[in-house]
Amino acid sequence: MFLDFLTEEFKNNSQKTAIVWNDQPYSYQTLLELFEKRKAEISQISDIKGKVVALKSDFSLESTSMFLALAENECIIVPVNSKTKEDVKRIYDISMVELLIEIDNNNITFTETGKSSDHEYYNVLRERKHPGIVLFSSGTSGEPKAAVNDFTALLEKFKTRRYALTTLNFLLFDHIGGVNTMLHTLSNGGKLVFTKERTPEFICRQIEKHKVELLPVSPTFLNLLLISEAYKDFDLSSLKKITYGTEPMPEGTLKRLNIIFPDIKFQQTYGLMEVGILRTASQSNNSLWVKLGGEGYELRIVDDILHIKTPSGILGYLNYPTPYSDDGWFITGDHVETQGEFFRILGRRSELINIGGEKVYPVEIETVLKEIDNVGEAIIYSEPNSITGNIICAEVTMIRDEDKGEFRSKIKKYCRENLQSFKVPAKIIIADKIEYTDRFKKKQIKRILPNSNSTDAK
Repeated sequence: MFLDFLTEEFKNNSQKTAIVWNDQPYSYQTLLELFEKRKAEISQISDIKGKVVALKSDFSLESTSMFLALAENECIIVPVNSKTKEDVKRIYDISMVELLIEIDNNNITFTETGKSSDHEYYNVLRERKHPGIVLFSSGTSGEPKAAVNDFTALLEKFKTRRYALTTLNFLLFDHIGGVNTMLHTLSNGGKLVFTKERTPEFICRQIEKHKVELLPVSPTFLNLLLISEAYKDFDLSSLKKITYGTEPMPEGTLKRLNIIFPDIKFQQTYGLMEVGILRTASQSNNSLWVKLGGEGYELRIVDDILHIKTPSGILGYLNYPTPYSDDGWFITGDHVETQGEFFRILGRRSELINIGGEKVYPVEIETVLKEIDNVGEAIIYSEPNSITGNIICAEVTMIRDEDKGEFRSKIKKYCRENLQSFKVPAKIIIADKIEYTDRFKKKQIKRILPNSNSTDAK
């Protein structure tokens, strides 16, 4: 069936540790036995093939075996990790969930919703007799997009054997990066360390305790790690590689990471829920230039925007128009620069700020702000302006206490010396903290924030 290549790998590595969960190791033999048990149970559910099933959990031994069992039974899987009831209900409604499976530690509940799902993309999967997976965007800028993938197409790349390290599965259960990490590691006989918390202190403790070699995270988390200085309290010598993606990396943050962790390889990743995770190779440890592609991926640039064509691309969105061009290329929306065979990803076109006709990407300004002493986090957004159309606003946090007036003056001075005039923030807000999503990406601010600590940079 669909996962024969994977179960064969489980058998070949039966005595090796597959998963560490709640600090307990579980072998590939245990995972295989649990998978076979769940597969048999799922197959007894009436009309299970082609059914839309929400699997609400975080990564665990049980959720991994259930996820694989649902795929083997040709289900359309909707992984759910959101914590708020409002987010969960919205996901269930959009994806037309017919069966809900909730896993809390070893407790599993099955709930029939009484709904039926009828959508052209679901019907395509049913006609093919293929499992599917529905992944949601974060929805921070509006209604989340629900992307329908043919799971068999996503599985193809994992049939090619590669090297796997002991990996901490930081990215979430409902994120393409988290799913990719799980499948890559298990299909190559590696060890997965699942974590129940994602604070810098807890992650460092897990690295030390389980000799983690690979840490895939977001730039926002890495910046939190630097601010917390939790790395000073733990032995992280086992760590060989840190991969980062999901959002642009400020250059200053990458430079600091290389200074603090000179023996660790840093590699930029690139992937989208619509096309999967591409193979990448960073130009150097401290470079934001990266090769993109790999087997099964074609790339082109149209008006500075990256387009991708791949057999593993989504069928489409349940609730948005097709993301494909007329000739079948997925339009990423990512603005890129090229330098020979390397790409530099500047950000989403939707994040672009227009200042009197000049175009600005937030990460350009964030990079400069991170170079300033005592700046912890920073986020850039815009507010309407009757003269220039928009003004640039910066919200920043302090690492340690400092006079706010002097801190603000220092920021203004440095920005004027290191940025073009139209990129200098016209408003600076000193915040107690910067909000980020449960996927450890900074929440984009798209509204005017009244704040007595704000000031015009005149």
